[in-house]
Amino acid sequence: MEHLVRVLQTDRSDSEIIGYALDTLYNVISNDLEEEEQDDSEEENSPKQVDDLGSQFTEIFIKQQENVTLLLTLVEEFDFHVRWPGVKLLTSLLKQQGPQVQQIILVSPMGVSRLMDLLADSREVIRNDGVLLLQQLTKSNAAIQKIVAFENAFERLLDIITEEGNSDGGIVVEDCLLLLQNLLKNNNSNQNFFKEGSYIQRMKPWFEVGDDNCGWSAQKVTNLHLMLQLVRVLVSPTNPPGATSSCQKAMFHCGLLQQLCTILMATGVPADILTETINTVSEVIRGCQMNQDYFASVNAPSNPPRPAIVVLLMSMVNERQPFVLRCAVLYCFQCFLYKNQKGQGEIVSTLLPSTIDATGNSVSAGQLLCGGLFSTDSLSNWCAAVALAHALQENATLKEQLLRVQLATSIGNPPVSLLQQCTNILSQGDKIDRRGSKVQTRVGLLMLLCTWLSNCSIAVTHFLHNPANIPFLTGQIAENLGEEEQLVQGLCALLLGISIYYNDNSLENYRKEKLKQLIEKRIGRENFIEKLGFISKHELYSRAAQKPQPSFSSPDHMMFDHEFTKLVKELEGVISKAIYKSSEEDKKEEEVKKTLEQHDNIVTHYKKVIREQDQELEELKQQVNTLKSQNEQLQTTVTQQVSQIQQHKDQYNLLKVQLGKDNQHHNSHSDTVQMNGIQVEEVSKLKEELEEWKNKHELLQGQLREKDSLIEKLKPLQLETGTEQSSQTSKSSGLEHNNELQKELEMLRTQIQLQSAEITKLQAENQKLQVMNTSADPALGDSSATAAKNLELEGRLVQEVKDLKNEVKALSEEKASLKQHLDSSNSTVAILQDEKSKLQQEVAESKKEQDDLLVLLADQDQKLSALKNKLKDLGVPGCWIYQSCFLNLSWQLARKLPLGRSVQRLKMRMILNLEIKQMKMRMGMKRSKTNVLSCVTMKTRLHC
Repeated sequence: MEHLVRVLQTDRSDSEIIGYALDTLYNVISNDLEEEEQDDSEEENSPKQVDDLGSQFTEIFIKQQENVTLLLTLVEEFDFHVRWPGVKLLTSLLKQQGPQVQQIILVSPMGVSRLMDLLADSREVIRNDGVLLLQQLTKSNAAIQKIVAFENAFERLLDIITEEGNSDGGIVVEDCLLLLQNLLKNNNSNQNFFKEGSYIQRMKPWFEVGDDNCGWSAQKVTNLHLMLQLVRVLVSPTNPPGATSSCQKAMFHCGLLQQLCTILMATGVPADILTETINTVSEVIRGCQMNQDYFASVNAPSNPPRPAIVVLLMSMVNERQPFVLRCAVLYCFQCFLYKNQKGQGEIVSTLLPSTIDATGNSVSAGQLLCGGLFSTDSLSNWCAAVALAHALQENATLKEQLLRVQLATSIGNPPVSLLQQCTNILSQGDKIDRRGSKVQTRVGLLMLLCTWLSNCSIAVTHFLHNPANIPFLTGQIAENLGEEEQLVQGLCALLLGISIYYNDNSLENYRKEKLKQLIEKRIGRENFIEKLGFISKHELYSRAAQKPQPSFSSPDHMMFDHEFTKLVKELEGVISKAIYKSSEEDKKEEEVKKTLEQHDNIVTHYKKVIREQDQELEELKQQVNTLKSQNEQLQTTVTQQVSQIQQHKDQYNLLKVQLGKDNQHHNSHSDTVQMNGIQVEEVSKLKEELEEWKNKHELLQGQLREKDSLIEKLKPLQLETGTEQSSQTSKSSGLEHNNELQKELEMLRTQIQLQSAEITKLQAENQKLQVMNTSADPALGDSSATAAKNLELEGRLVQEVKDLKNEVKALSEEKASLKQHLDSSNSTVAILQDEKSKLQQEVAESKKEQDDLLVLLADQDQKLSALKNKLKDLGVPGCWIYQSCFLNLSWQLARKLPLGRSVQRLKMRMILNLEIKQMKMRMGMKRSKTNVLSCVTMKTRLHC
């Protein structure tokens, strides 16, 4: 093994030898070959030896964690000869030493992510073996399950299932479903992720079964079975209630429950698929009111159509149906009634006299349950009793209503109540011949009676009213029977304890104290408690308490119901305490119970009030919302109207401004119109102000009169004081009094003057207001004249508006013609500007050429002076020197002329050529004055 590992480490580049090394290690560690050989051999100890050998080799390999890390890197290789044997070897290691290898992969960097890439491999062999590898990797390891789920495993696996044909696919679909179960089972995080990722909706096509259901292949049955189990994993009762409820709602909304009900009512479906479908539907509807209501509305495709519940109950009470199917139907019925008071009421109502169909054409659920309860098949008795007990679970009103049920036992005999009939069958015991276990029937009936009587004092009173019931129970408990009968004794003790605990002492002969004394005399308290403990100590009781689904290996083991085990746990301790309590304690307990009941009644009353208030609040909130919306709409309309009014005002003001210039010569008429246009409200305001001013004026006049009267009174007093002053000047007190009176008189005079000024002012204002009032009154009274004037003004305004519109139209036409003229003038201006720019460019070029010619002339002048000096030195005459130099200069100037002036250039060259010819002819002649003159004339011509 060390050499093989070294090969894996050192020969990474050689894919062939790496593949052989991995195959060799796989053959060493795997048990597949040995297991095939074991099928032929008959040795018993060989499987253990092979298992031990494979696990030993695996332990040696994984002892060095680097070996597993090396294997993970090799699995990343794309080469088929390396990747495939690496996947098989890693799968074998996980089979042999799963937890250890899982831990190594978990701690290695990107270990799980590398293996997830196998699902995306285009080669089906590697992809399928990758699914098997992930199956082994995700077993019982929540951490790896979460990593795999968040690596998009659900999406890839569902895609593979769809590609393979859903339920019609092969074994690859089965492997994918097993891997999905590993990821979802008992993993709340992954279940939540699966639901939130909308993967439940993708499960619906799995259950689209056609009408032709004959000839199902074994693989299709297996696939559909696993698919149903996967649905049950999501809605299992062991999951948190919130997660289960959300998955149930999602299954209803996406149509998955409807599809399952279609399979449930379809024909030709294999028995095991039908059984598993019933169990799946049971858990999808369990505790979900919406799903339970839908299931109650499902009808079987029969003529006439029957409810699905009735059809299922017919299968449950039919002894020819398979045992597993009957258990599944019972579970479905229990889940339908779980926390479903509406469904419980519908079932019980089919037993009541007012709702029973007199014609007998249709069979109801209640009739089927009664038929199963009193049949000769013990399993039907047990199933019907448990189903009826679930219809009464935690519902005191239905327990009271069920007491009204009357049964016709035989012709000519009076009807018997259902409670009486149950106790009669229970007391007969072994006298009736039954198929199956005789204990099973009695256990079922006792469970029904215990459920019925618990927490229902009226039912206990009815039970105690029959004088044979208590002696029968005490007789059963007191006897020493075999092990099979011990369970019946324990249930009888429980029923008797319920009769004591929930007894309201309405019957004198069966009061609590008397029943306790009866137990103490005939059974003994210790013996009674011991017999009561037989129930919880029984093995079948502990099995039934584990999960709600009734799963039994055989009909004989079908003894206890899950919900009944909860009731036993609740009542066992309470009954034990009640047996040992004294009468005083009972009285105190009854008082406490009464107070608690009163408290509960008060609480329920307030709850009802709160519910009503909540409903009213909701209604008021809705009304507020509607009013808010209406208010918003009205506000928008108001704002729109305000804006329209503002627009109209603006238009009116514009027209007013436009017409103001034309109406200047009508000022006097407009003044009268404005006076006539005073509104009624303004006039009323003016009248009110006038009344106020009148009242103030009257008040001031009253004050003025008082002051005048006071002055008149003071005048004689002033005269008296004057005489006293002249006669009694010696008295200082009189003088002081006289001074004070004079001061007071002066102050009064000043006040009178001020008030008289104020009165005159108010009188003037009053006169003005009266004038305004007199001018306003005739204006208001003469309404007909103002109306005529208004009409005349409106006509004139309309005519003036028309004239203005015509003027505006003429101005707009003139504006259009001016615009056209302006456009044409703009175009001509643009053309002239272009020509101007071209001319400016030519002028600039000509200036540049002139500058260049001047520079050339300067250069040539220097050259000419240099050549003159040379010719003088050589002895050449002066005229020839001048003529030759000038010709040379002229020729060079002609060459330098620009190409743009071609005509001038040609003329210049022609003249020069002629001059040169003449000069050559003259060169042979003698020098004379005429030559000099000719040179001078040519020079002048050329300059010109």
